[in-house]
Amino acid sequence: MKNNSRTNIVLLALTYWLYFGQLGVLVPYLGIFLDGRGFSSADIGKLFAIITLARIIGPSLWASIADKTGQALLVLRLGCFLTVVSFATVFLFDGFWGLTLSFGLMMMFWTAVLPQLEVITMQSVTKTAVSYGQVRLWGSIGFIVLTVGVGKALDSYSTDTPVYVSMGILTALFVSSLLIVHPGATKPATDQSDNFGQLARHKTFLIFLLSASLLQFSFGAYYGFFALYMRDLHYSGQQTGLLIALGVLAEIGIFLLARRLIARCGVWWLLFVCMTLTACRWAILAGWAEYGIAVIVSQLIHALSFGLTHATSVHFIYHFFPAQFHSRAQALYISIAFGLGGASGNYIAGQLWHQGTNAIQTFMVAAISALAGALVLFLINRKKMDLSFTQ
Repeated sequence: MKNNSRTNIVLLALTYWLYFGQLGVLVPYLGIFLDGRGFSSADIGKLFAIITLARIIGPSLWASIADKTGQALLVLRLGCFLTVVSFATVFLFDGFWGLTLSFGLMMMFWTAVLPQLEVITMQSVTKTAVSYGQVRLWGSIGFIVLTVGVGKALDSYSTDTPVYVSMGILTALFVSSLLIVHPGATKPATDQSDNFGQLARHKTFLIFLLSASLLQFSFGAYYGFFALYMRDLHYSGQQTGLLIALGVLAEIGIFLLARRLIARCGVWWLLFVCMTLTACRWAILAGWAEYGIAVIVSQLIHALSFGLTHATSVHFIYHFFPAQFHSRAQALYISIAFGLGGASGNYIAGQLWHQGTNAIQTFMVAAISALAGALVLFLINRKKMDLSFTQ
């Protein structure tokens, strides 16, 4: 039984490696791919915003099915399969709306994967010596490997390289999903929708979502234009890949420490500190990105901007909601924060960027948004947020 559990955890780690490895290909380099197709910065921002909107609708739809049927693993597998099929249509289109449709459909189905993977992983590591962070860090490793690899490949091959690599990664992700075993059946939710609604409308959770959304809004400039920004400042593709990888490498140490940090510092304090330092990160990119050491410092802060905030948020949601609502709760977090917040950030960044001439202003807007995310946390009673999962 222990061997089976260990094998399943290894498979979950592999799935994280592939899932976030794909993010390491698509997120930093989609802008490069679209720029190679002749898209303007405004078009790139619009496309990012439109496909990110799929993260508003998709997660809640899939999670509702998962919670009501108790079949989180089946939903994960179906999402992986449909992601592969929809992404394959990228090779059929060249224009704005055709590619938007392809990436939008891909994102719609891809949103089925992460909430279920988070829930299955949390259930798998419960009552084991393995922590969520120890499994999740393999996603960061996958991100690093593929970000560096594709960044180097872009120095030698065409700007279409990211989509070819993505096709292979997504296919492997589907295969890995077929090998995962659910640690134990979750009872389907029946007539408790009102209870979920009450928790979802709780002041603590609503302000948490607002804060998380402001943080993800701030990432619009980074996700959409960091690689282009580095290229404009005469960094090579390999250097850009290494810089992105450095940020994710810093996540690994944080994921190993996350459980102890949450226990010692609490949810509220960690989120506040991480978001405040994220504001500093974007300000550094706005003012000193031509200096390599400044970019290195900003990338090291990524450990907090994404790694620790995400681990803390997953922990908070997992304990705030009962087990039968976990999929929907994780999905709501992804829909609102990453979907609505991320889409808005992508759109505004695209409108501000102007082929890089307003790069400083764009990153300063990002810094203000991250700082606002930290400040709204003062609307929550700190002790109540840290102890809410025990109520």
